[in-house]
Amino acid sequence: MLVADDELPAVEELAFLLGRDERIGAIHRASSGAEALRTLETESVDAVFLDIHMPALSGLDIARAISRSSSPPAVVFVTADEDCALEAFDLAAIDYLLKPLRAERLSRSVDRISELIKDGAPAPEMITVDLGSTTRMIRRDDVTYVQAQGDYARLHTAEASYLIRVPLSDLEQKWADAGFIRIHRSYLIALKHVQHLKLAATGPSVAVAGAELPISRRHLPSVRDKLQSTRIRPQG
Repeated sequence: MLVADDELPAVEELAFLLGRDERIGAIHRASSGAEALRTLETESVDAVFLDIHMPALSGLDIARAISRSSSPPAVVFVTADEDCALEAFDLAAIDYLLKPLRAERLSRSVDRISELIKDGAPAPEMITVDLGSTTRMIRRDDVTYVQAQGDYARLHTAEASYLIRVPLSDLEQKWADAGFIRIHRSYLIALKHVQHLKLAATGPSVAVAGAELPISRRHLPSVRDKLQSTRIRPQG
């Protein structure tokens, strides 16, 4: 693992947080882009955590350089600037962390690195969303459920929700192979985020990442079959 940032306290903080994770082995530190490239030439590194704004060679420059190698390490950008997200994911970054760092969010990045190393997983599907005046990218596998809002759809993640101009029916077709199923005319859910299915007298529902969502009678048979195949059993 390599941590590169031109601010030494930021390097030490990130190295400390990563060092608390038992999945992390040796952690190399670099305080400039040039030092980071020298480390990558001499050390075997599975992943790099790059600050974007470094003098001379930026994190984006480093990512471009290592992308040309036959077996590049996984790239995670760590920055206080959201404006470079589009370019970062164009460079096949697996994650984009905003400062100040949160330990829980960092752990999810390590999860993704572990999956990539273990399974040779493909690059994540990214979605372009607008948040106020900022355009950013989010990972589809971070979406827990989708809510219809007219001709738009609201994507819900653990951290926020985002409105995109795509009808829910279109997402239902496009995302079926990614583990999303329709449970109601207003909701599409990610199976991997389901916590439990409830068959109450007031109507069936499903808990997804803490949200209780209704299941329509029409969709209930297919939803129950899907959830049972993933070993999620109905409750009372």
